[in-house]
Amino acid sequence: MNTTPTVSATVPAAVPATRVQAHYDSVKKLGQWTESRRFEVRVRRGSAVLDLRSPHIEDGDIEIDVALDHSMLKLLVPEDADVDHWDLRYTGRGRVKDWTGHNGEGRRIRITGEMRHAEIRVHRGGIATLSAMFSREYVKDVRRAHKDGTFPTVDDPTRVS
Repeated sequence: MNTTPTVSATVPAAVPATRVQAHYDSVKKLGQWTESRRFEVRVRRGSAVLDLRSPHIEDGDIEIDVALDHSMLKLLVPEDADVDHWDLRYTGRGRVKDWTGHNGEGRRIRITGEMRHAEIRVHRGGIATLSAMFSREYVKDVRRAHKDGTFPTVDDPTRVS
């Protein structure tokens, strides 16, 4: 008997997936950019960064369907996230790099799809904060926050403005 939950059991199929696409380009989705729990990521000879630390993302499992070809996907996740890439298919060289090497008891992030000569980098906690801070989007966010008299949210999406 198969006890593994199906996609339809964890995320309703009626909810449309947020699409992220980068062909020969670099795309960064940082801060509080979405409320969705389902993502379709297509990257070919480029890179993409997805920030999944926002408190605006609904509770429950996060599903990421990837198609990566000679590219890199960086995921910024909370410290206690459980990253599951069991159903990910590899063609050629490629791997999922999770430097901490342990999954927590927090939100489950399930990665499915196919990688062809590509890699997925998982950055957690402080490293995720630093990754977000070393970007043009962070500089723009700091300038906006200074002008509005609020706080930046790209480095820490859980911070209330």
